[in-house]
Amino acid sequence: MEIVVVQTGPLRVNSLIVKISQTEAFVVDPASCEFSKDEIIIKNQLEKMGLKAVALVLTHGHFDHVCGLPFLHKSFPDAKILIHQNDSALIGHDSKIAQENHLQKMEFGEFLPFVCDLPEPTDFLSEGKNLQECANIQGESEATQNLQNWRVLETPGHTQGSVCLWNERESVLISGDTLFNGSWGRTDLPGGNEAQIHQSLKKIFSTVPSNTTVYSGHDFRPFFL
Repeated sequence: MEIVVVQTGPLRVNSLIVKISQTEAFVVDPASCEFSKDEIIIKNQLEKMGLKAVALVLTHGHFDHVCGLPFLHKSFPDAKILIHQNDSALIGHDSKIAQENHLQKMEFGEFLPFVCDLPEPTDFLSEGKNLQECANIQGESEATQNLQNWRVLETPGHTQGSVCLWNERESVLISGDTLFNGSWGRTDLPGGNEAQIHQSLKKIFSTVPSNTTVYSGHDFRPFFL
């Protein structure tokens, strides 16, 4: 398995390219956009690796993690767009309403045009399902077999629809903004809940082994749980 981290977007999100076959990958939290002048960086990296994106997977719906959706969706129109249903209002054609609430809290209203009228989700992430099930991608290819190794853990608290992706076979956790190295995600934005995120952290530490490599939503270097 190969994971490439590309820091993109206005808040330097760790956009992850996860290779699942010689020609295919899924992308986690695409944040490259016109505002940050890095709109093409993820697409260029995929092309450099000889890969096409079959899924765009969102650990949650905050503006800095979803702003790359329009360009990548245009570049890979067949790619599934996956998000937890509880955060689904933050993308789609009516995304302006929910995103505006978050951006006002951040005093970053100038970014609103870049998260308005986002692509609609095609499928939803839910507890215990693997990415092949969530994306409803059929067949028994190398790619689908590798998608089966990624399981969804619902970890609300940073947002109501925050999730982690756990690959037990490869001992890798993609934690989004739920878990950082020595800290956890903020809970003061709309939909955040401090008590909830602590329950989610307990869930992670009781479910995922301590030797697991963690890729968080920010901070470039992966770390061990």
